[in-house]
Amino acid sequence: MKTDRPLGAQTEARDDEVEHRGAQRGVSPSTRSKKEWLEGTYAPATAKTAERKSRFSTISDAAVDPLYTGEDLAGFDVDRDLGYPGEFPYTRGVYPSMYRGRLWTMREFAGFGSPEDTNARFHYLLKHGVTGLSTAFDMPALMGRDPDDPLSRGEVGREGVAVATLADLEVLFDRIPLDEVTTSMTINAPASIVWAMYLANGENKGVPLEKMGGTIQNDCLKEYIAQREWIVPIRPAMRLVVDTLRFGAARTPRWNPISVSGYHMREAGATALQELAFTLIDGLEYVKWGVAAGLDPGAFVPRISFFFDVHNDLFEEIAKFRAARRIWAREIERRYHPANERALMLRTHAQTAGVSLTAQQPYDNVVRVTLQALAAVLGGTQSLHTNSLDETYALPTEEAVTLALRTQQIIACESGVADTIDPLAGSYYLEHLTNEMETGFQRYLDQIEAMGGMVEAVERGYPQREITESSFHFQRQVEEGEKVVVGVNKYQTPEETPIPVLKIDPDVERRQIERLAAVRAKRDAGRWREAMDRLREAAVAARGSSQAELMPAFLECAHAYASIGEQVTVLKEVFGEYRDPGYF
Repeated sequence: MKTDRPLGAQTEARDDEVEHRGAQRGVSPSTRSKKEWLEGTYAPATAKTAERKSRFSTISDAAVDPLYTGEDLAGFDVDRDLGYPGEFPYTRGVYPSMYRGRLWTMREFAGFGSPEDTNARFHYLLKHGVTGLSTAFDMPALMGRDPDDPLSRGEVGREGVAVATLADLEVLFDRIPLDEVTTSMTINAPASIVWAMYLANGENKGVPLEKMGGTIQNDCLKEYIAQREWIVPIRPAMRLVVDTLRFGAARTPRWNPISVSGYHMREAGATALQELAFTLIDGLEYVKWGVAAGLDPGAFVPRISFFFDVHNDLFEEIAKFRAARRIWAREIERRYHPANERALMLRTHAQTAGVSLTAQQPYDNVVRVTLQALAAVLGGTQSLHTNSLDETYALPTEEAVTLALRTQQIIACESGVADTIDPLAGSYYLEHLTNEMETGFQRYLDQIEAMGGMVEAVERGYPQREITESSFHFQRQVEEGEKVVVGVNKYQTPEETPIPVLKIDPDVERRQIERLAAVRAKRDAGRWREAMDRLREAAVAARGSSQAELMPAFLECAHAYASIGEQVTVLKEVFGEYRDPGYF
């Protein structure tokens, strides 16, 4: 129907008509409560057509209402709780321009077999568009053992790259510009040792320490909580971490000496809230120990990064990232009032949830990873690793890892979600979830601080038990069909489509043992002995003082081609070995 009335008049007429019709039906959206809608409209509708299930909840089993309104945000203050990107409390992002200025760093899994194998994968990934390298190490390295250790037999190069000395790092990063490419290294108990080898390799190539950039995971607390790869008791391990924080603040301004990791807690069965709470409380514990050792929080806290899992529940995961930034900013400001505002900015790496991938119908994993990657981006991550569809079977093939990388690139370049900042802000549901995350964090913080802090809580086995109970609860929900996992407990197919699987050369172990023997035969025995003696002296000093420095000794050992296992043996002799007390 045509009209000669101006557009503004047409709009006013439509508004009047809508208001009139609403009034006729007794509806006034501005005054009607959520309860009235639920009882007057929703309940009659669901009485005729029942809801799909008796209870709706997130992956973490938090109840989900059918509708969220402003009533669910009681006390919410836009300026206080939301703010703007790049401004306190950083709910909407730590940088003013976020992805409009620079996309997140795109990383993919790399680390298998020999250093030569992984170096070839590094160059393949760089050619295809990764903007940062992620290095996964094999189990012997993670446990501080050399490839010729009897306990390493059958594990060398199997779930990550095999390394033992600086000679392996030289091959691993051959033709990699260490002053241009940032490197993330997933290693914890012997993190100081491997980091020193990386830095020594750069120095030998003429790259100054201050020009090298990256992240070393180096999170001992989550090892005792979830991943369970350790070398010494918890308190000496904390001193090793503090030592890297000291060295990093003074010598390596482009490195994050620690990436506080919730990922492994989530993979062990933690809920999103437990992952958020335990990770941030771990971070606060590291800061507390650093300050107690005399470090300036404004100098070292800005170099602490975080690492979160991204699971299947889109909104819950987005809320987790937003809440994490807000909580960290408020807690650091409340406790330390740092002069350097960057200490308030929580920066995070994210990885899609390995635990969510299924061996059944493996191509479904592509869809899961896409949704998880989208959640990480909408949540405002600074770095992202997308898992490959075949990782339930083995380390990823080139084809699978390329598809995982393309997933990130399509989200970045084709979806539009990176064009505006925090696009879901103001959603009643999302802001409610964000608030609930912060409230839940406070409950856990109060309990853990009442125990004396996270170190004491871990020694009591508290977070370990909480995660175990959540893992059991979720598994029971899957087995009873309350939580659907496509292809596992619903929509199964009788036959599975075979997929290519990466095969590790069985000869890798022999070659790595031979390389280590050759290094030991060739290295300067006098320099090696002096370096090992200095490491022992530094470790003894650290046993009695939080001011003692070990990183210079680790660097000397690296340049002397001391192996990981040799250095770990010294640490165990001085600090003792950790034995799991068995809390369960």
